[in-house]
Amino acid sequence: MDKLKELRIVDNFYQTSAFYPMPTILIGTVSESGKTNLGAYSLCFPYYIAGKDYYAMILECRNSSNTAQNILRTKKCTLNFIPDDRKYFKEAVRLGFPGETTEEKMKDCLFTLIDSELGEDRPQMVAESFQVFECTWDDSLENAFEDKAGNLEGYEPPYRNFNGITSKFGAHFILKIDKILMKEKYHNSIVNGVKSNNFPRVPVDYGYRDSTNFWYTKFSKPISEKIPAKDGDVKSVIYAAERIDPDVKFTEEACAKLVKIPRVFLKMALTQMVNIAKEENITVIDEAALEIINDKRRKEKKKS
Repeated sequence: MDKLKELRIVDNFYQTSAFYPMPTILIGTVSESGKTNLGAYSLCFPYYIAGKDYYAMILECRNSSNTAQNILRTKKCTLNFIPDDRKYFKEAVRLGFPGETTEEKMKDCLFTLIDSELGEDRPQMVAESFQVFECTWDDSLENAFEDKAGNLEGYEPPYRNFNGITSKFGAHFILKIDKILMKEKYHNSIVNGVKSNNFPRVPVDYGYRDSTNFWYTKFSKPISEKIPAKDGDVKSVIYAAERIDPDVKFTEEACAKLVKIPRVFLKMALTQMVNIAKEENITVIDEAALEIINDKRRKEKKKS
């Protein structure tokens, strides 16, 4: 086996000092002229995922970019996840080239833009996307509302730690997710059960490897791996179920059907089941009652 060898860490280490798989998205913002600007980004990841009153992404970018300047000014953006198509990726690379104005880069844009339903002040969305997140920058964190657009040659300190202008040339934006939109095929697959043949074709890029090429890998059919059920799982579920609510009981047979729920989500799932059971006047959750409850959970998920 080859030994691991240390590599010097330099600026843009995720591109120059590592192989780091990342998403390929187009971020839509509104320019000063009111026109939608598209910029290609990969440093955009889930940030707040549970336990808060909203969900959020984090975007890392140059603070002089059209995208950053527009977010500083309008606070609104769209995250457009484009499917794996060579012509789309080529266009994303073009849109990611720095230094062009919105009018220059969007003049012959390949993508189709459609209006948001959240208001006229919102950037348009890329119709070819398999999913779109409509977002608002939470500039209340770290008093980032004090950071203003206009400094294209770099910002002077003091800098924020995680939200707003974070360095002379860098910015981080905590983006509250206002709405997630998805093509019907993939929406239905999440609601009704995802299979290997109904995943979207997702491109994954590796950043710039040299001065002339941007590297990415084409989509291939995903492979599933069963989550193992471990010995003692039924007893663990029974133990947790007995402590949710004294007025609602779970049978051992029902608990056996819940062993595949990851432990970190078990209490939350059981609590939801108990709440539905009370709505349906169910005091004992057996296999038949579990079917009723899970059916209602699926319908509620579909509505949301």
